[in-house]
Amino acid sequence: MKFFRKIRQKLFTESKFSKYLIYAIGEIILVVIGILIALTINNYNQNQLIKAKEQKYLKGLKEEFQTSKLKLTELMDVNKNNYEGAKQIIVSITKNDPPTEIEFSQLIYKTFSFDISFNPNNSLLSEMINSGSLKDVNNNVLRRRLTNWLSTLEDISKQESELGNQREKVLDLLRSDEYSLRTILDLTDIYKQVDLPKGENHISNLDLLNSKEFENNVLMFILTSYATQKAHYQPLMDEIDSIISLIDTEIKNEG
Repeated sequence: MKFFRKIRQKLFTESKFSKYLIYAIGEIILVVIGILIALTINNYNQNQLIKAKEQKYLKGLKEEFQTSKLKLTELMDVNKNNYEGAKQIIVSITKNDPPTEIEFSQLIYKTFSFDISFNPNNSLLSEMINSGSLKDVNNNVLRRRLTNWLSTLEDISKQESELGNQREKVLDLLRSDEYSLRTILDLTDIYKQVDLPKGENHISNLDLLNSKEFENNVLMFILTSYATQKAHYQPLMDEIDSIISLIDTEIKNEG
């Protein structure tokens, strides 16, 4: 800078104003170019940092959704087993071919013991949404899918709640004085797992097969389970696959 200042002073003292003016303008242009280059470099560095941050988020999101997919796969298997077991009960009622007490106890336990609740991994996605970092995801379609994910889970939760209500209606019949949960626990050996003494006098639950209320509740359970599987879980699985595919595309594009 001292070098340029000396040149300016020399030109000015020698009354070479036109040359001084041209030189001054040239110097201003050089300064502007320097600033623009610096801004370009700074913007490039900022963009690289944003891209690196996005890639870190994308890889983390992929792990989360892959874990959620595994959880949903297991849950769908449980739900399918539940309504398949309920269908066996209805078949026994329809064909008037009752199972033995042990078979019925095992069928009841297998069908109605496991509650259904999808618990996906959302810690990173929630952090991104709360911190405003979701904007760092460049793909508009992927960003929209991620934004809608949590609201989709709310719909799933409502369906699972309805399914739980239908399950409870079946189990409520077993809580009455006419029937016995003790019989089911004893004949399926569950009493050993929960460290309970085995009962001696078992009340038969087979009369449930003659109960229209029981049949109606089981049928409602089947319908709700099936709807949960086909109208909620399967589309959710498709959405997970779609999100993972979009994430993979963004990771490959950057690579």
